[in-house]
Amino acid sequence: MQAVNRNQLFVASCLALLVTSLSFGIRAGILARLGVEFGLDKAELGIIAATAFWGFPLAIIIGGMVVDIIGMKRLLELAFVFHLAGILLTIFAGSFSNPFWSLFISTLLIGIANGTVEAACNPLVTALYTDNKTTKLNHFHLWFPGGIVIGTLLVYFFDRAGVGWQIQVAMMIIPTLIYGYLFFKLKFPVTERVSRGVSTSEMYKSLANPLFIFMIICMFGTAITELFTGQWIDVLLKNVSNNALLILTVSTGVMVIGRAFAGPIVHRLAPQGVLLMSSIIATIGLYLLGNTSGNMIFIGALIFGAGVCYFWPTMLGFVSEYLPKTGAVGLNLMGGAGMFAVSLYMMFMGAVYDRHIASKLPAGADLKVYNSPEATDEMKTALAEANKLAGPEIINTTLVIPIILIVAFAGLYLYMRNKKKPVFQTA
Repeated sequence: MQAVNRNQLFVASCLALLVTSLSFGIRAGILARLGVEFGLDKAELGIIAATAFWGFPLAIIIGGMVVDIIGMKRLLELAFVFHLAGILLTIFAGSFSNPFWSLFISTLLIGIANGTVEAACNPLVTALYTDNKTTKLNHFHLWFPGGIVIGTLLVYFFDRAGVGWQIQVAMMIIPTLIYGYLFFKLKFPVTERVSRGVSTSEMYKSLANPLFIFMIICMFGTAITELFTGQWIDVLLKNVSNNALLILTVSTGVMVIGRAFAGPIVHRLAPQGVLLMSSIIATIGLYLLGNTSGNMIFIGALIFGAGVCYFWPTMLGFVSEYLPKTGAVGLNLMGGAGMFAVSLYMMFMGAVYDRHIASKLPAGADLKVYNSPEATDEMKTALAEANKLAGPEIINTTLVIPIILIVAFAGLYLYMRNKKKPVFQTA
């Protein structure tokens, strides 16, 4: 493959991931507003937001199984169709008699598109850069926080300019059309597993490796720590800070910078060392987000962003480097497991959040009435105070997850000492 094709494929992959992350960033910015406009409570918002997270693993796991059969190109063409349909259905959600179901289906379509992008692009990046996989996966995945920064800033400034949320969502159409055009016209390589001659049966047998199973379980925790907090930060901290959305922008902005300069850090510490360092820093950052106020929240966001920035791509990089025979299925099972864990956690915590809020309202208060457009000023004030108290409690509940990860990755670091990267052996 010529260098120009490799570069174009990488750029197109980054644009596809940009659309994925824009959907997260913009939805995080408008989630609370959708609740007010359509009369949705936190549990319903949690179900809608979680839909993207279980649509993602559905697509990424199925995509991982068929990517070697139908090719990465076909998968990415399907992602384009799902992205476009999901974006349009979101924009016109208010035109339907039940906006909840319109938002549910549109978010599901976008989630499927997002998962399909990862199902094809992760093995594509490792196939394009076989000698530098973890670093290039970090460079590719910097567009996830990068898109969240762009999306949240877009929401922030468009809100102040009086631009409606529908136009904000429509901005995702531009990079969608560009990446769709590029993928339809470009030629693709085969996956690294195929190019190395590892059989399909050997790939599936490799999934039973205890180390791979351990990494799958750890992926639950790294994904929840990063993505649950990011997706709900505007809702959780809206009443603690006047700039809750900018807190997300700070944390994700740090992630962009961190991933851009991942190469020297990965080479010095190895993936397992990076993961241990990340879990320690993420724990400190999450603690500050849940237990401080004022400008210290921004310090917490900065530290939290530095902690989670290497989680996702380095988890994939570790599997690609130390468990290469798991192939595209291994990479995509990792991503699918992470998103599936986030979807379950998000649905569960949405209901928990509602209970925390209800417990802080006057005795006998109906949360749905307090959350409706018809709520009185007194109700709105009481609800804002309840939110202010409940949001940090949810963050502190989540804090236990990165603490567990510190122990898990310390064990991984000790286990991997003096172990060399395996060399592909053909079947």
